[in-house]
Amino acid sequence: MSNIFKILILASIGGVIGYVTNVVAIKLIFRPIKPIKIPVINKEIIGLIPKRKAEIASNIGEIVQKEFISLDEILENIITEEDKENVVEYIKVKIKVIINEKMAFAPSAIKNIIQGYVSEAIENEIKQSIDDLSEEVIRKANKRIDIGKMVEDKINNLDLYELEEIILRIAKNELKHIEILGLVLGFLIGIVQGLIIIFI
Repeated sequence: MSNIFKILILASIGGVIGYVTNVVAIKLIFRPIKPIKIPVINKEIIGLIPKRKAEIASNIGEIVQKEFISLDEILENIITEEDKENVVEYIKVKIKVIINEKMAFAPSAIKNIIQGYVSEAIENEIKQSIDDLSEEVIRKANKRIDIGKMVEDKINNLDLYELEEIILRIAKNELKHIEILGLVLGFLIGIVQGLIIIFI
């Protein structure tokens, strides 16, 4: 058997071992989902994600809240200046209708004076009232809503099979690269072993 053939056999074996090892390692991140007890050594085997699901959920929730979603930013954008203008205009129209209905027999000049006064009061007071109300809503919402906890609860409520499917869907390409990298590294290690066997 020629030396090149020996090197190729060792390289192929190394590649297969590297590939299979990485495939098994990736599977062991998720599996076994339910603990398997080994009676002789009194230990149990369980996948990394099933074992540390609660901790992972807590960390993801914390990261989402700190780095991606700010409750303040969400709440601040709920009511815009345009929304305030629309509310003010809506109230003005409603008040005008009420004044016209309730003061149908009053002279137009008096109605116009009252409407002007009321419109000015609405313009000055309502926007400030909306701002005050928004601040109060934001303050209360910050006490009541915990985005990190919501994300954590959602992850904890996921079935482990669903969670596995989601993670695999997100990291499919990266995990495939890890498998191929195991094949390539195993192949290269096999070549090095072959060279060592031949020349030493």
